[in-house]
Amino acid sequence: MNMLNKDRISKNRLLLLGTFIFLIVLSIPTFFWIKNANHDLAERRKSQMSPVIMIPGSSATTERFNELVNLLNKDTLKKHSLLKIQVKKDGTLKYSGKINRNDNEPFIVVGFENNHDGYANIKKQAGWFDEAFAQLSQQYKFNNFKAFGHSNGGLIWTYWLENYYADYSDEITIKKLMTLGTPYNFNESNIDHKTEMLNDFIKNRKKIPKNLDVYSVSGGENYESDGLVPESSVAAGKYIFQNQVKHYTTMTVTGSDAQHSSLPQNKQVVQLIKQYLLENNSGNNIPVNGQKPEENNKKKKKIND
Repeated sequence: MNMLNKDRISKNRLLLLGTFIFLIVLSIPTFFWIKNANHDLAERRKSQMSPVIMIPGSSATTERFNELVNLLNKDTLKKHSLLKIQVKKDGTLKYSGKINRNDNEPFIVVGFENNHDGYANIKKQAGWFDEAFAQLSQQYKFNNFKAFGHSNGGLIWTYWLENYYADYSDEITIKKLMTLGTPYNFNESNIDHKTEMLNDFIKNRKKIPKNLDVYSVSGGENYESDGLVPESSVAAGKYIFQNQVKHYTTMTVTGSDAQHSSLPQNKQVVQLIKQYLLENNSGNNIPVNGQKPEENNKKKKKIND
């Protein structure tokens, strides 16, 4: 009887020892994962980088903003470097250009192999953009950024904010969004005829961060449109952003280069980007061409609040 008890005790001890060793082995990867996660978080918190991430419109490539970046770098001592990423249909990324050392405000352009128009494609492109953003945020460890989108690029940003940004919002802040000639209601000029996309944007608007500054810039080739996108379609952005974000501001540029495809090279647009989007120029809030922007919050505040 004593021998049986000893055998049972011995087996129980071996079982406990085995369980203990198993738990230790199991906890080792968890320990290193937590250690690495804490290191990444600490590195992100102390990061000084605040990139400007740009998305071009349909049919455009990663080369779309070359002239715009050249104009933005023209009269500044500290040049912004330029990194371009093309997202393939399978989600793989093709890089060109680079971010220079000590450049805390680089331009990053994300374009797509499939750059076609249409709401279904915009959803896909937002998913592909998320692949690029995830890799960029992991590689460069920035804790905030600014966003710029021309034409459908602004739609991709809006869809991404409503459907993907929550995955990053605890660690990464989007500070400003500037959209340029963005057709929030596609080619529909009658706001009473809301497209499926606009209805979806309005339905999910509460997912857009409340501390965001949004600037919606339209081109005024004539009184109705920029030659392609109806002014009323650009203005439909108010149903998405107004009274949801911190500030929602609309502006219209006119004169030369106010046509839709020319807007990224428009001199007024260049000044607006310097004035409202770039950190190095954040204190220079002089209205473009003496024209005061229109702000659309319930409570009127100055643009530099």
